[in-house]
Amino acid sequence: MASDPTRVLFVCMGNICRSPLAECVFVHLARERGVEHLFEVDSAGTSGYHVGEPPDRRSAATARARGIEVVGSSRKLAPDDLASFDYLIVMDAHNLAEVDALRRRAACRARVHRLREWDPSPDSPDVPDPYYGGARGFDEVQDIVERSCAALLDHLLAERGAA
Repeated sequence: MASDPTRVLFVCMGNICRSPLAECVFVHLARERGVEHLFEVDSAGTSGYHVGEPPDRRSAATARARGIEVVGSSRKLAPDDLASFDYLIVMDAHNLAEVDALRRRAACRARVHRLREWDPSPDSPDVPDPYYGGARGFDEVQDIVERSCAALLDHLLAERGAA
């Protein structure tokens, strides 16, 4: 079993809706299973539009209603992240293209995936951005993130030999 924690970075565009939600859902699920110590988890955005801002209040309220606190402040994805994390988990094709462009300019040891690669019932490869939509969009994203993070956690635990 690996002794160093697996480092996971969730990435979306602004780091205020989807990626902080995924970060906090993943940590919540790991904590519930007693394996939080096996992971270091963070989130970042491909843009710097919201640097320093808290998570979107609608995303946080949706998660809070399900017993999950979404905390933190937005930060921009840095070239060093590609070398210091084991996994970069992006939310959509645009985020993937941004990470791929950064990979051409920076050393990258991280494995890059879309979160919905682990979704047991995907209807799209992307986690939709709920920012400009209504409450229903935040509920839909919460559902997607919860089931995808649960499956991702199972995958990473199996990879570590800790399943």
